[in-house]
Amino acid sequence: MSTSMLLLVGLLLIATAFFVGRNRSISVSANHGGIKNLNSLPSYYGALTALWCGIPSLIVLSLWVLFDDYFIQQSIIQMLPAAQQQLADNDMRLLLNTVGNIAASGTNGLNTEPYIIEAAARLNELNALSQNAITGLFILLAVALTFFAWLQIKPKLRARVQVERAFKGLLLLCASIAIFTTAGIVLSVLFESLKFFQSVPVTDFLFGMEWSPQMALRADQVGSSGAFGSIPLFAGTMLISLIAMLIAVPAGLMSAIYLSEYAAPKVRMAVKPMLEVLAGIPTVVYGFFAALTVAPFVRDTGGIFGLDVSSESALAAGLVMGVMIIPFVSSLSDDVINAVPQSLRDGSFGLGATKSETIKKVVIPAALPGIVGGVLLAVSRAIGETMIVVMAAGLAANLTANPLESVTTVTVQIVKLLIGDQEFNSPKTLSAFALGLMLFLITLILNYVALHVVKKYREQYE
Repeated sequence: MSTSMLLLVGLLLIATAFFVGRNRSISVSANHGGIKNLNSLPSYYGALTALWCGIPSLIVLSLWVLFDDYFIQQSIIQMLPAAQQQLADNDMRLLLNTVGNIAASGTNGLNTEPYIIEAAARLNELNALSQNAITGLFILLAVALTFFAWLQIKPKLRARVQVERAFKGLLLLCASIAIFTTAGIVLSVLFESLKFFQSVPVTDFLFGMEWSPQMALRADQVGSSGAFGSIPLFAGTMLISLIAMLIAVPAGLMSAIYLSEYAAPKVRMAVKPMLEVLAGIPTVVYGFFAALTVAPFVRDTGGIFGLDVSSESALAAGLVMGVMIIPFVSSLSDDVINAVPQSLRDGSFGLGATKSETIKKVVIPAALPGIVGGVLLAVSRAIGETMIVVMAAGLAANLTANPLESVTTVTVQIVKLLIGDQEFNSPKTLSAFALGLMLFLITLILNYVALHVVKKYREQYE
């Protein structure tokens, strides 16, 4: 039985266990004065029986699926000839893939070594044995634990307490997944970055003014300087993000104030969905719009005033990115402003303040923590954008503050470095992880600053 079918059977067994436990509690209560004398409601006894049936069985199934392939592969390796068992890791993976393909589809007339055919046949046998074993173990364990929980049901059993404790543990596990995932991402990036810094000094990476990650394969090779200075990349990232925020923050905040404080209900119902449509447009569409419309317009407009504007410029990318980010700032700011208690507005009006004065002196300061959070989300969105930069700002790592020139960003270079078949033992490829680590640290600093601002104003207005 396949794993998906086994999960379906497990769900049916869990549902059956619920009704078995519930009916058992009702039947037991009949001998003790009725349901009112039970410690918990019958549904809690059913839920407790279902938990006993499902949780251990699903844990066993998960562990089996997790380690099953490893033990089967080790068994296949042990039956290979001695010379094949000494292969390098890459060659061994290739050999095991060949065995798996033959096991799945047969030789199909291929001239294959006999030991590979034997290994493929053995692989099919082990897979079938594994599926039968986990099927029997899963069903047996679920039924046995259901019977055990059925025997434990008594009027004085504190089923509700046990069920709530189990769900509390489940919620804690779900909350921990995000923490463990974040820790795994950080550690994976950190370890690869440490490998990179073994080849390239940290000072050269942090303070270098030239980015050219092409490593020379020969001593006489031309055009492979191997310079890993990240300053041009972060300068380009910050320049484009700054232009985008100069567009998105004022426009988004002003539109949120209008929709929250001035717009009629019918206007708000029509305008807000139209504004939020911008958030659903794919970034590649924004990239096409920037490359085909905005960038030529910026270049032609600059030419009218005698300015030398590159065909791919930071200004074009920043303008389009700012338009893309407007819904993030507007929607979040609108929700936060609407959440400000009406009593604050009424008190301000009662003191003689005008509507604009109330917005400036009362509403905006009270909503500032949420607005800062929305702006932070917009900044993170701008820093992580890739497609618009590739299509409108180019790939050149230029260290410049001129928005009319071509620049690139950290995320674009990460994508560029990891395109195609790459060896993860070269400084060129490992530099992508170092860039990712620095981008993570910058985002962490932005979060800290935002939390500091939120804490300061929240203490003042709450």
